[in-house]
Amino acid sequence: MPTTSYAIALGSNRRGRHGSPEAEIAAALGALGGVVAVSPLLRTAPLGPSKRRFANAVALIESDETPPELLARLKAIERAFGRRRGRSWGARVIDLDIVLWSGGTWGEPGLTVPHAAFRARDFVLRPLLAVAPDWRDPVSGLRVRQLAARLGRLA
Repeated sequence: MPTTSYAIALGSNRRGRHGSPEAEIAAALGALGGVVAVSPLLRTAPLGPSKRRFANAVALIESDETPPELLARLKAIERAFGRRRGRSWGARVIDLDIVLWSGGTWGEPGLTVPHAAFRARDFVLRPLLAVAPDWRDPVSGLRVRQLAARLGRLA
């Protein structure tokens, strides 16, 4: 299979074995492999019941994995970092999500690419804007820069 590109959102708001949330993101970047670009880190307020602020970033990676194969690897990395399934929106050592894939769209139970909520999340769009402003959302047809501008107007 030819190499494709992915935009991966990374988030952390809990210390883990690597240290601070920023250190957890740095370690996760090392575990990802194939990284070709990384956004600056962004500190954001949590959504939901968590009290701790998040460190967020987006990485562009190249991989020959299909979206389900990559998702399985991301979940394995999360488990290796100490992420436990449980309450949604809670504190987490690491969160890794496929945001975009150069192959366009992918849909099956448990996996939708592009990520269903990325267009409404400033903590994803701002870092994504830093590394892939011209990446076109295959659903809306809009570029990341246009999605970010629209979200800014709604805020």
